[in-house]
Amino acid sequence: MRARRLVTLTLVINSQYWSLYRLRANREVDIERLWILALDDREFFLHPKVPAVRHSEAKFVRQQSAFEREPDMSSRISNRSMIDHHCHAVVARDLTPDEFEGMISESFAPAPLGTSHWDKPVGLAIRRWCAPVLDLPKFASSDDYVARRLELGASEVNSRFLKQSGITSYVVDTGNRPGILCSYEELGAVADMPAFEVVRMESIAEEVMRQGCDAKAYANTFEAAVEAALHERVVGLKTIVAYRSTLKIDQTAPSRADIEAAASRWLKEIEETGNVRIGDEVLERHILWFGADLARDKGLPIQFHIGLGDADVELNACDPSHLTGYFRAVEPWGVPMTLLHCYPFHREAGMIAENFPNIYFDVGFVQNWAGPSYRNMMSEALEMAPFTKQLFSTDAFGLSELFYLGTKRFRDSLDSVLDHWIDLDECTPEYAEQIKTWISGENAERIYRLDAVAN
Repeated sequence: MRARRLVTLTLVINSQYWSLYRLRANREVDIERLWILALDDREFFLHPKVPAVRHSEAKFVRQQSAFEREPDMSSRISNRSMIDHHCHAVVARDLTPDEFEGMISESFAPAPLGTSHWDKPVGLAIRRWCAPVLDLPKFASSDDYVARRLELGASEVNSRFLKQSGITSYVVDTGNRPGILCSYEELGAVADMPAFEVVRMESIAEEVMRQGCDAKAYANTFEAAVEAALHERVVGLKTIVAYRSTLKIDQTAPSRADIEAAASRWLKEIEETGNVRIGDEVLERHILWFGADLARDKGLPIQFHIGLGDADVELNACDPSHLTGYFRAVEPWGVPMTLLHCYPFHREAGMIAENFPNIYFDVGFVQNWAGPSYRNMMSEALEMAPFTKQLFSTDAFGLSELFYLGTKRFRDSLDSVLDHWIDLDECTPEYAEQIKTWISGENAERIYRLDAVAN
């Protein structure tokens, strides 16, 4: 029998009893069922008929929660578009155990002796949520997982994860190690969904230098090369200034003479080291200002790497608030600028998105790599930013698992936060669905104009 009633609940957190709360059900509930209620971004096990339930005992009384069921994305995929507005392609060949393990690490080094890169949150999440997609039991061992992956073959593995992810469009950064990944066209073909390209400007600058270019010609040659890369399936530009010079730089536009002098320094560095890697602050400022001007002319957005990343990122200098002066200067141009990843600066990114009408942001990447607290990050991202300014991305690189897992966790975290708001009577179910529609795809469609490009 279902009934509305006032129930007394004891919260038990980390095996300790907490004070009693009284909860008035604002909807019909089955009082025989154990409920999971999110309070203060934590989960508490609640049962109206059990005075207190320790975590260690909870498994004997609670029913299966939504987060424990076998993954079945198809049951949650509706007509809502899911635009992964920032991702990379996948490796199209089979991966050895060591190669796969390297793909789940942001470090450039192998795991310390006697340890494994599997033993971190992303490894655990793959074993839990991705293993069943490969017909393995949940929490299959890492050895069994890689063996099954090899048994099925890369083509089948990639097809399964991409097609079951629920992603309806892929916006692909093709500038990061393209030699080991398939093309964006091949990614779309495997997923059987539209795929589009984003041009990474630093990669073009480096290619210009590899092909041979003197300092005086550098600025014009680089600019012409970027424009030449803008074919009909390109829907945006990207800069990784955060990686190369950090965001704590002078943000004014450099003169042509300054660019020539910086290019001369870069050529000397290439000659001395043999390494073609742009990093001069002046050249990065050139990318920022030329990119914004070109984007304004072509009607394209610009993506900015923000926050966490590979081992070569200086995290303390990747706070997007360092770019406030630049954002203020280019605001009148109306160029959409998207802040990628953002963790641990996702709250700052949300506030910048509130302050500037052309700024958007996401909390991609980290939801794949974090433990169950990834839901907290979504909650924090939704604290102040307009719902029409947040985007969905996986930042998947190399592994098709990361598309599937990133989408699942995005959906779960957004559902969890908005369900909590509904339980608190802070949001209606109808408006929650609208928020999901905006963030899942409509916001990205508005700034990338994918329908217009596809047609």
